[in-house]
Amino acid sequence: MVDLQAFTRWNSDVAKTVGAIGGAQFFNQLFAALADQVAHIYPQIWLYHRDLPPRVLYHEIPDHAVALQIDRYLEGPYREDPFYQISMNSPRSSIYKLGRLTGSTFEDSGYFREYYGDTGTCDEIIFLTRLDDGSVVNFCIMRDVKDTPFNEGEYDLLYSVSEVVASLIQSHCHRDDFATTNLLQPGLDAQIDLAFRTFGKDFVSPREREVLELMLRGYGADTSAERLLISLETVRRHRKALYKKLDVSCQADLFALFINTMPYIGNALGGDPLSIYMK
Repeated sequence: MVDLQAFTRWNSDVAKTVGAIGGAQFFNQLFAALADQVAHIYPQIWLYHRDLPPRVLYHEIPDHAVALQIDRYLEGPYREDPFYQISMNSPRSSIYKLGRLTGSTFEDSGYFREYYGDTGTCDEIIFLTRLDDGSVVNFCIMRDVKDTPFNEGEYDLLYSVSEVVASLIQSHCHRDDFATTNLLQPGLDAQIDLAFRTFGKDFVSPREREVLELMLRGYGADTSAERLLISLETVRRHRKALYKKLDVSCQADLFALFINTMPYIGNALGGDPLSIYMK
């Protein structure tokens, strides 16, 4: 039997979300619409592209949890995120539940041991929307570890509205300036690779630039140390020096700075696009 009150509330919320398309309140309104249907925490919007670091477009994560939920995620664990992996491997549907995707072995995975187990969450549902340029919008909601995971009834409800959610996100992201603003012309593989190799080289030492490139490509400190045949402590020291020289405080800020320099790759003519951006 249809809950007429809930159905009416959903229709009203969707109407408000449609009205917010193209505006700064769109994602906030869409999360509010879902919150009226299913309780959740830590709503987030991530933009994924195979050739660029992920970018968080919106979140309602409390200040004390940002360092773990966002900064630490960007330091490398995102590559092992089952949702990131399904996003980059042609998702077959628009909605996924963590437990259904990972099965009973999730807590034995390196991703859980090294990252997810510390997040304070016990379950996660995402809506995936693939854009025309190949990038993917990940619309994520979570459950606190003190609460119960999303049950089958809640999942079925969210599944029933997943096409509406995907359509709303598609409409919002089809604005002409969306990809340029948030991904800065993705798909230019050669230029992106050049940016990885040249970004910041005018500001840092040759060894620091090697560490920087691995950071931008999403490798953690341990892997960077192995690839460069140096100690973990040396990598950490280089990272600290990089933050200071580039005037950023965390990896998320570094990624944002890197993406902001992308339009200047052509003008750099093989040089450091950051130098042109800084001018």
